[in-house]
Amino acid sequence: MSESFQFQLKKTDGGARLGEVSMPRGTIRTPAFMPVGTVGTVKAMYLDQVRETGADIILGNTYHLMLRPTAERVARLGGLHQLIRWPHPILTDSGGFQVMSLSGLRKLDEQGVTFKSHVDGSLHHMSPERSIEIQGLLDSDIQMQLDECVALPATPKDIERAMEMSLRWAERCKVAFGNQPGKAMFGIVQGGDVPELRVRSAQALSSMDLKGYAVGGLAVGEPQEVMLRMLEITLPELPREKPRYLMGVGTPDDILKSVARGIDMFDCVMPTRSGRHGLAFTRRGKVNIRNARHAEDMRPLDEQSSCPASRDYSRAYLHHLVRANEALGGMLLSWHNLAYYQELMQGIRQAIAEGRFADFMAETQENWARGDLEPV
Repeated sequence: MSESFQFQLKKTDGGARLGEVSMPRGTIRTPAFMPVGTVGTVKAMYLDQVRETGADIILGNTYHLMLRPTAERVARLGGLHQLIRWPHPILTDSGGFQVMSLSGLRKLDEQGVTFKSHVDGSLHHMSPERSIEIQGLLDSDIQMQLDECVALPATPKDIERAMEMSLRWAERCKVAFGNQPGKAMFGIVQGGDVPELRVRSAQALSSMDLKGYAVGGLAVGEPQEVMLRMLEITLPELPREKPRYLMGVGTPDDILKSVARGIDMFDCVMPTRSGRHGLAFTRRGKVNIRNARHAEDMRPLDEQSSCPASRDYSRAYLHHLVRANEALGGMLLSWHNLAYYQELMQGIRQAIAEGRFADFMAETQENWARGDLEPV
């Protein structure tokens, strides 16, 4: 642990980076996957279980928590860490993406965004300063600037307007954040799928000398090859000595390919959301546990895993639970998926440390392609 926010780049292997973020509440081993705890809970999981899978940090959401139970109430109750019993680092996103995707009515201008709550229809206003204030009330360790996220496809004109607005908001967020010892504010690179806008955004944010940098607007419907191309264009423009976070991504394959291009941090709802719908990610690819072929399969999802949900429960039982709509099915599959993601990240870190990331990536992809019909 460290009394200040520090990032140490320990080793590189091609584009892949092995590092460590040190903060007062703990150390984050990178590349890192952050389970999403949108409203103060990683869905269907106890946070002790989340920690046991290997997670060093979780994500919370400004938009959802400001609506309920409200940031002010969380602050009165001692902050988000104390409320949810997670003493380790928490990153909060700014709420910009949720305003775009969830609010039924929104009006955006230079001062911020006015929007209608998806919960009860009440009107709220979020400025860059208010976003940082909310994240401070939550007492999060890594706070994200407010940005305008544009869903793709979009016109270059709309993408440029949103990117420029996000840069101005980043300056205001930096001022509002001030000097918070041991904490960090990250900027967010925008620019959609327009290369020159991505470069301009990355260069402008780099000049602000922030603690870290996220790449946003790349989990909004674009093909994987577009995402990877934008990373290849963007990352060389960001400071080598600062952590790089790809927001909202993604599948295990997305993660592998993004690590290869230099990303250090990830978050995504996919492990828990997929688990609640009967889909498991495994060393041998995806398994839809709803399929009839699992009805009498007494194999576990992965007998080599250290996770009890992966190792100790048969596919037949998981199939029964999911088909019967029993909550336990979603709980066990979410637990398994989060464990698999963390095992993947540990394998990535070890491979970079040993200088064999390219081989690890090829072997992992080959195992996914083999499928799970044969014993694992």
